[in-house]
Amino acid sequence: MKEKSNIRQLFSLAAEQNTFLKICAPMVRYSKLEFRSLVRTYGTDLAFTSMIMADSFCKSEKARLNEFTTNNDDTPLIAQFAANNTIDFLSASEMVYPYVDGVDLNCGCPQRWAMAEGYGSALLKTPELIADMLGTVRRNMPSSFSVSVKVRLLSSSNHKHTIDMCRQLEAAGITFLTVHGRTAAEMTKVPVHREALQEIKQSLAIPVVANGDIFTLDDAEQMYSQTKCDGVMAARGMLSNPALFSGHRSTPVECVKRWLNICQQADTDITYQCMHHHFSFMTESLLTKRLRLQLNSLPKEKQSVFDFISTHLPLDSVVDDAFVHDYPEKIGCSYNDQIYRQRAAEQGVKVAGTVEGCAYDPESSDGNYFRSKRVELDEPQPAEDIDGVTFMDGGSLLFDE
Repeated sequence: MKEKSNIRQLFSLAAEQNTFLKICAPMVRYSKLEFRSLVRTYGTDLAFTSMIMADSFCKSEKARLNEFTTNNDDTPLIAQFAANNTIDFLSASEMVYPYVDGVDLNCGCPQRWAMAEGYGSALLKTPELIADMLGTVRRNMPSSFSVSVKVRLLSSSNHKHTIDMCRQLEAAGITFLTVHGRTAAEMTKVPVHREALQEIKQSLAIPVVANGDIFTLDDAEQMYSQTKCDGVMAARGMLSNPALFSGHRSTPVECVKRWLNICQQADTDITYQCMHHHFSFMTESLLTKRLRLQLNSLPKEKQSVFDFISTHLPLDSVVDDAFVHDYPEKIGCSYNDQIYRQRAAEQGVKVAGTVEGCAYDPESSDGNYFRSKRVELDEPQPAEDIDGVTFMDGGSLLFDE
């Protein structure tokens, strides 16, 4: 079992120092161990895993191996699950417990596939189910282990229903609450409703994390100043600038060099897609449009990307004494799924002897966010669409931002 970090104490310490926790969001296909390792070197206080399907995690050893990896330096860490019933969420939480400092329930994902299956934002229609799932996990876990939830606003104008829901979830005994400052139906070009986040924070006793439209450290500090939140979570801003929380307004070259070093050491533990996408995002401000097009059109070989980055960025001139170059080995995680199988059998849920894959495969395509960046390079876009936001609304996001 990994040495634990106490998430509640982290929030308390930040409050004593009149500051906030800087948090890297759960992003499907992007918040992997290697990226978490990178952002931790740039002021990130707390990191989430990518959103993991709880049912697949419980049923499939292959899914567990694909969706979760960690090492001894990967802390504080919270595993986020998408679940729509208590058995899956509790069982997945118990299985991952030795390797994380808390679990989080995703009630904010606006993707159509997720909502159609009763996951993500669909759960906001049944706060009593959310409270039951959270309360059950809370009762079955040590008090020092964090249990949290990520939600969205129920309305952009009337905040009463959202506050009532948040109070109901607080009563379930959760450690903290993350609120994305938009409704599930609102596009990313709609500004975050900070006044709603402020009201929610004032209405709860537990720590509240604010999420949405965080692209610089100044954005995070303004969010903290206006809402008095206990933590600020960034997603898209972290992809384009993993050094965001350290005060860099754009990705420094040394950050790219660190990512190259991590990827080379991780070797087969990181997919080509994940490695390449991160390079594409973080070099937006460092490469010309022509070179970005070339980067996105390279053969699908890791070495070709490594060579391209080394050729077109002055990595050799970077002196980075602060970075530890030895990438820690990942932990060989083992899981006991017998309790889950017993619970499922008692409820009449069919569980196959072996399940080959995941019901949802995040690696099956490049994803809309990456594709939007490619379209941005290939075709002229209107000024208001330059960051690709029109390609990410209406449930097509692969992370709740």
